[in-house]
Amino acid sequence: MIDLDPQGNATMGAGVDKNDVEHTIYDVLVGNCNAEQALSPSSAGFDLLPANGDLTAAEVELLDIANKEQRLRKSLSKIRDQYDFILIDCPPSLNMLTVNALTACDGVIIPMQCEYYALEGLSALVNTVNQIQKLLNPALQIEGILRTMYDPRNSLTNDVSAQLSDYFGERLYRTCIPRNVRLAEAPSYGLPVLSYDKQSKGAIAYLALAKEVLKRHALEEKQTIEA
Repeated sequence: MIDLDPQGNATMGAGVDKNDVEHTIYDVLVGNCNAEQALSPSSAGFDLLPANGDLTAAEVELLDIANKEQRLRKSLSKIRDQYDFILIDCPPSLNMLTVNALTACDGVIIPMQCEYYALEGLSALVNTVNQIQKLLNPALQIEGILRTMYDPRNSLTNDVSAQLSDYFGERLYRTCIPRNVRLAEAPSYGLPVLSYDKQSKGAIAYLALAKEVLKRHALEEKQTIEA
């Protein structure tokens, strides 16, 4: 897991104190250390490249660095083959950090609430993904759209969900992440929800999502081999 958000929520939620780490993803991006040196073990058993408020400065410092859009991709080149999956938690804005993530990754999972303002943000993000694909990362694709904080009792939720289904088709994950108290509580204990309460509706939904993602990848690999 790579936390690429200066708020450091993914870091804290993984049980790592963002204010008590020797190196963060900021140090990796600006060349103070390599990715292996910045790795921290999480309480849930996965490796973490943590983030904290220092990452805010990377936005400015990267402006004067050559090939600034490629910094994360280059930094990960030596470790990416060690993992089956590397997840990058991006900031909720289309800035240089997000561009670095999109340039480094193979696919994008877009979480969104089923609200009309979220649809506008989704449109802007899709345009950005298309531009990155053309200019920097031809392999980039949208893996899927994930509906979060989902409440099927809300008519607006159902309307927006139908629009997503019409536009994205199979790229819309069948799994929906419901509004769930346990999901909201888990970060305050520094735990992923699967460690906090694996029987909760939120945890069960994320397990279903993981199975759906793995199933898609297995199908894509099979189709590639057959081709």
